[in-house]
Amino acid sequence: MEFLLLAPLALLLDYFLGEPSRFHPLIGFGKLASWLESTANNKRFLLVRGIVAWMLAVIPITLIVYYIDQWMGGLWLGIICGWLAIGWRSLKEHGVAVIKALEDGDIEKAQLKTAYLVSRDTSTLDETALSKATIESLLENGSDAIFAPLFWLVIFGAPGVVFYRLSNTLDAMWGYRNERFELFGKFTARMDDILNIIPARLSATLYLLFGNSKQAWQAWIAQGRKWYSPNAGIVMASGAGALTLSLGGDAIYKGKLKKRSTLGYGKIAKTQDIHRALKLIDHSLVGLIILIAIIAVIGFTIPTPPLFATFVNSIIMVFT
Repeated sequence: MEFLLLAPLALLLDYFLGEPSRFHPLIGFGKLASWLESTANNKRFLLVRGIVAWMLAVIPITLIVYYIDQWMGGLWLGIICGWLAIGWRSLKEHGVAVIKALEDGDIEKAQLKTAYLVSRDTSTLDETALSKATIESLLENGSDAIFAPLFWLVIFGAPGVVFYRLSNTLDAMWGYRNERFELFGKFTARMDDILNIIPARLSATLYLLFGNSKQAWQAWIAQGRKWYSPNAGIVMASGAGALTLSLGGDAIYKGKLKKRSTLGYGKIAKTQDIHRALKLIDHSLVGLIILIAIIAVIGFTIPTPPLFATFVNSIIMVFT
């Protein structure tokens, strides 16, 4: 039951401190991942090489965190790992930066700030397209960078949130469907899909509860499954419906037009709607913390480290 304290305490650290400006562990991990990819992503056996590279990047670090957690005990490691894995304040800062640039009428700056959030080309986007792209990213990253880390933190503590964040980071680096990563990153992308099955639906449900519930549900059911990403689709569809906005549609990635379906219903996104998206995420987060508090009060038992210990022992048995 003490694991339920990890979520609010990690969020408080993130709220007051934000991400470390120097020596963030994920920066070092990103360099390791880049080296592994450049070394292993060669001509033959790319699928197998990608699986081995993922395991070398994720499993050893997770095991180290697990054994430190078992040796030291207490909540401190979970709180620190949760803080480093959660991107609530960072996401808000990126969204506010786009809002400020648009409100100042500085389209070039808004294009630059939006490019920090999305992988599509932003150099030709106007206010409407920039607002839409920003809101889509906020909704999706609300799940990936806030609700999913919190979920794995509460369920499995420090090793759980580290396992998720490392795998999710690799997906952001390797999980592309292009010539370079189609085979090498296939396992990484599928693993990220699996890890986000429950968190994505949790996020979509929270958006539904704290926005226009009817439209959110309609968009979730009718549009979410048509998106090219099985988890991002339902999250963004629910969020678009909750905000009564029309999102999605075709976009340009690396100079090529990508066909994308429409998400949500209603009006075209504007600058003020970015504010509304940030508020939806904040309200959803408060709702989740209240739910966790209720669970703690009624004494409902959820899986704790012994379940993760079984998972770790299974991995050890396979590789020893």
